[in-house]
Amino acid sequence: MSKEDNSISFGVGLLLGVVGGVIAAVLYAPKSGEETRQDVENVITDIAQKYTPEIKEAKRQALTSIDVIRYKLEQQYKKINDSFKAKQLAKAKEKESFDYDVN
Repeated sequence: MSKEDNSISFGVGLLLGVVGGVIAAVLYAPKSGEETRQDVENVITDIAQKYTPEIKEAKRQALTSIDVIRYKLEQQYKKINDSFKAKQLAKAKEKESFDYDVN
């Protein structure tokens, strides 16, 4: 992983930790169920609005990483498939030459 990937991962982890901490604090506060649900909704809405650019950037980077991994896997699959076909062709040629030698 590059430094940029590590910093993005750290940022996302930090954000999730903060969100988890805030939600835990709200849930353990001595309030009624309705007040607690409203507080949780308000906190989530505020965090979503505040960190929307970072969330979008993390999503973009995740999708880019997925595309890169998919491309690399497709290339590996193609190499393996080509190798397999080459081996089959070599076996067929060997068998063909053996058939001609026998006759």
